[in-house]
Amino acid sequence: MATDPLPIAQDLIRCASVTPADEGAIAVLERALEPLGFQCTRLRFGEVENLFAIRRSGGNGPHLCFAGHTDVVPPGEGWTHPPFAAEVEDGTLYGRGAVDMKGGVAAFVAAAADVVADGTAEKGTLSFLITGDEEGVAVDGTTRVLDWMAENHLVPDMCLVGEPTSKERLGDTIKIGRRGSFSAEFTIHGIQGHVAYPERADNPVHRLARVLYRLTEKPLDSGTEWFQASTLQVTTVDVGNPTNNIVPAKAFARLNIRFNPTHTAVSLEAWIRGILAEEAPRHDASFSCSGEAFLTEPGPFVDALRRAVQASTGEEGKLDTGGGTSDARFITRLCPVAELGAVGTTMHKVDERTPVEELRRLSSLYGAVIRECLG
Repeated sequence: MATDPLPIAQDLIRCASVTPADEGAIAVLERALEPLGFQCTRLRFGEVENLFAIRRSGGNGPHLCFAGHTDVVPPGEGWTHPPFAAEVEDGTLYGRGAVDMKGGVAAFVAAAADVVADGTAEKGTLSFLITGDEEGVAVDGTTRVLDWMAENHLVPDMCLVGEPTSKERLGDTIKIGRRGSFSAEFTIHGIQGHVAYPERADNPVHRLARVLYRLTEKPLDSGTEWFQASTLQVTTVDVGNPTNNIVPAKAFARLNIRFNPTHTAVSLEAWIRGILAEEAPRHDASFSCSGEAFLTEPGPFVDALRRAVQASTGEEGKLDTGGGTSDARFITRLCPVAELGAVGTTMHKVDERTPVEELRRLSSLYGAVIRECLG
């Protein structure tokens, strides 16, 4: 009989682990994994509790790592079921994290129990990389654990991130890459003055308008085989001028670029700095990148995922790179990584929920993934 992921998911949801709090979530996983032969290591960085758990086989088979997170976003108001009660009504599990992604973590734990029971786990190595810092700033979570894994020679051959990637039906979408996210903000300095005497002033708003026009007048690119075109969105323009007869002394703007692999954070910064230098030599600017674009090229790992999806759900498993960022952006520096998980229609919403039967089907899918990857 297949291991039921529902009790594990309920135990996790009942931990009110709003990022970066743990509230006992890591302990739930330790209790579930240690009896299966996993060696569990807690890794605390700053305020964040992380877990690395590994079960080695006796041979030299491949190492598959499952990456996920136990932290959740705040629940907000208006729930019909308490967000941390993990109640089941009419065959549906309600709770913050039911979809994103305590349900996915529980499904993979249950799948691991099944492959340990049937002997598949002896063909290779299974591990879990679980963080409590995915929904937050992501500084003391996955990226720090990856450093620890590399230092301790625990680099996997492949990694599956259990984010809720399915759009309408379980298994309809597999993420094999993500766009990068690059942010810029800049203040343009001018010379304050009376609007009736513009020759005595230097209007920073006019300079800012020229900068923004040049940044947005043309598409950044036309996309690639696997990625849509990169996009630039201006998210705020602020001057703070309370009157209509003063040329202001400065003007501020902020923007974000979601970019495909035809760009890098370095190239985007250089492009923006060049335009600023030409249009507004007197400026202050700062830049940040929460993750570079990456792609896991279709190959043995991606093929194994598609076979598992087809066998378990009957879906094609469309390969996709859309959406926001995930911790896969960090994992790609260590090994091939892809994302496959639940239907994500209610993630981060009030009354986040998943059908119990779908949760069980996700566990079966993950069991098929393990069997395909460990061969």
